Amino acid sequence: MTTLLRLIGRRLIALPIMILGVTFLVFFVMSFSPADPARLALGESASPEALAAYRAEHGLDDPLLLRYFRFLGGLVQGDLGTSAGNVPVTEFISKAFPITLQLTLVGLVLAVLISLVLGVTAALYRDRWPDQLIRVLSIAALATPSFWLALLLIQWLSTVPGGAGLYPAVISEWVPFRVDPGIWINNITLPALALAIPVAGSLTRVVRTSVVEELDRDYVRTAIGAGIPMPVVVARNVLRNALITPITVLGLRVGYMMGGAVIIEIIFNIQAMGQLILDGVTRNDVFLVQGVTLTVAIAFIVINIIVDVLYVLVNPRIRTV
Repeated sequence: MTTLLRLIGRRLIALPIMILGVTFLVFFVMSFSPADPARLALGESASPEALAAYRAEHGLDDPLLLRYFRFLGGLVQGDLGTSAGNVPVTEFISKAFPITLQLTLVGLVLAVLISLVLGVTAALYRDRWPDQLIRVLSIAALATPSFWLALLLIQWLSTVPGGAGLYPAVISEWVPFRVDPGIWINNITLPALALAIPVAGSLTRVVRTSVVEELDRDYVRTAIGAGIPMPVVVARNVLRNALITPITVLGLRVGYMMGGAVIIEIIFNIQAMGQLILDGVTRNDVFLVQGVTLTVAIAFIVINIIVDVLYVLVNPRIRTV
């Protein structure tokens, strides 16, 4: 238990260091933006004197490190700056980020369920027709871009002419789960599937390989020879040992899904982080783009730390390292 706590402590200690590095990287890159925050705030007709006074008041002419430490101080207090519309960036993100997080998590759950079913099935029917079919499907899913898959799902299953009419093609208003679970499920199904299927394709191959390796171990043959049913051996022993590798891969896929969610949200007109960053880029709103990028990056780091901790908890061998 002491070794386990020490390993978890190392990852938790690394969390603020990585977040600090990400904040500096994002701030440094955005400092090269050609957009002028003073002109965005005061308008194109502002006089040079007014622009200069605004820059002096907000410290925009200060050295980079001074501006960074000022930004870091505001970040600690939950202040990400003010958008071009004179609205705090945190106000936009507080409404948009939970939607993106929901979409990512639902897509992740679907990807895990699909890959577990297909990966285990392929391993149990190794080199037979179910395995060959699942291999072809997983490669096709892996090679399919999520944005293109989203367009296909809209064409096939949504309310557009010729579609099945099961799900909305465009989400005019996001309804939270607590308000109406039915509408929430109906709205999130197609976007989550568009995110989940490509990730499920790659995870299926990882799960299959891990399960095949476990099925070839001596303890599996011994258990089956002792009369223990194969489903029991797979459920109790094989899956627990085989899922260690997929869990590590899953952490990397979370970042892919969060990035893909930004594109999927724009396709389905979901008013979340994707729409925010599109609006920020369109309006040259430096603080909005910076805030959205930083929020997504920090979320990616935190989720990967959580996956690392899960990996330590699931894998007993690493606790002795």
